[in-house]
Amino acid sequence: MGFYIEMTTPFGQAYLVEQTEHITHLLFEKEELDGMIKKDQELKQKKTALLQKAKQQLEEYFRGERTTFTLPMHQEGTDFQKKVWKALQTIPYGESRSYSDIAREIGQPKAVRAIGQANKKNALPIFIPCHRVIGKNKTLTGYAGNEIDKKAILLEIEKIPYKGK
Repeated sequence: MGFYIEMTTPFGQAYLVEQTEHITHLLFEKEELDGMIKKDQELKQKKTALLQKAKQQLEEYFRGERTTFTLPMHQEGTDFQKKVWKALQTIPYGESRSYSDIAREIGQPKAVRAIGQANKKNALPIFIPCHRVIGKNKTLTGYAGNEIDKKAILLEIEKIPYKGK
């Protein structure tokens, strides 16, 4: 059984999902939540202690008061995706890396496009900071599908410089 809550972010409504006492998703689209509910009829709206804690930590992050998250999190993925997500978690608050930096860090320097695909599959954006990965020339490239407006807001919260600002 899983639970979710809705929250307001600087870029609209978002949905936090908890399953097996872990935060498993941060969704930016109601349609994504509806799809999850269709697959798992037991997913219910409920303010659990963990979801409230996650919401509070995100709100603190949006206000610039939090730089790390202390929550039990879990997401399903391939070994490659998990390796990428682990590398993302080493990028310090307020800093960015390029896709090629991450590819080199995980020992697969030619996997630049695959890094982008792993970022796209990240079900825990912000918590696992795929927004800190930008183009080699400091330009914004894809985020949460192709919502670079959200990426720009997150980079501005962290005061990370990028081109096009």
